[in-house]
Amino acid sequence: STQSTWGQSSTPPVKMSKNAAAPAAANRPVPELHLKRQQRDLKLAGARLEQLKTKKVAAKNTRRAIFKSAEKYVKEYRSEEKNLIRLRRQAKQAGNFFVEPEAKVAFVVRIRGINGVSPQIRKALQLLRLRQLHNGVFVKLNSASINMLRIVEPYVAYGYPNLKTIKELIYKRGYGKVDKQRIPLSDNAIIEKALGQFNIISVEDLIHEIYTVGPHFKEANNFLWPFKLSSPRHGFEIKRLGFAQGGDWGNRQEKVNELVQRMI
Repeated sequence: STQSTWGQSSTPPVKMSKNAAAPAAANRPVPELHLKRQQRDLKLAGARLEQLKTKKVAAKNTRRAIFKSAEKYVKEYRSEEKNLIRLRRQAKQAGNFFVEPEAKVAFVVRIRGINGVSPQIRKALQLLRLRQLHNGVFVKLNSASINMLRIVEPYVAYGYPNLKTIKELIYKRGYGKVDKQRIPLSDNAIIEKALGQFNIISVEDLIHEIYTVGPHFKEANNFLWPFKLSSPRHGFEIKRLGFAQGGDWGNRQEKVNELVQRMI
């Protein structure tokens, strides 16, 4: 007779095949929570995909609008320049003097410190946002701003910037004020977020608004942080004398462009 050893069963174990266990796993019900998570994930993935598609289309339309507006501005600048040349030639042929159109905007640079400055001049410099040496700002020319410039004239140099100067200032030294912070203008999205409500969505729109002194000049100029310029190459002449006396301070009209080029 067969004898069973200690700890061993007399009946051999029954082995289950993989094929026999598969139907049981397939028929096992999936937990309801797992199904809800799958449906939620699919819904979120679809919404994310739609959002990406919408953003892509919006970015494409924005790029197209920026390109068209830039082309329009270039044509406007060229036609304005050609018109001025034509008027100058007509005046010369008729033997008359051509009166240049009055400037609408000035660029003001602070060239002196605050030692011995009266409270009135200090307040005027603060209103012009010229709190530091070599700070520069755009100023819309009207009776009030001209009177303020006369008050601070011994401490600033100003004149009438051309299109090239405005472009280089904004492209090279331009910073925006976003949530009271100084942010570089590295992307058009920064400008669109701050000034999109005024139809200013790119750097070219900002330049055009400043150069032409458009209806939203105030908002565009306040968005720009005061320009922090360097000391001019080859230095100043004599800061304590006015520009008309061979010095530096005061109104230098179109010659301010040469000064700004040395300070950028």
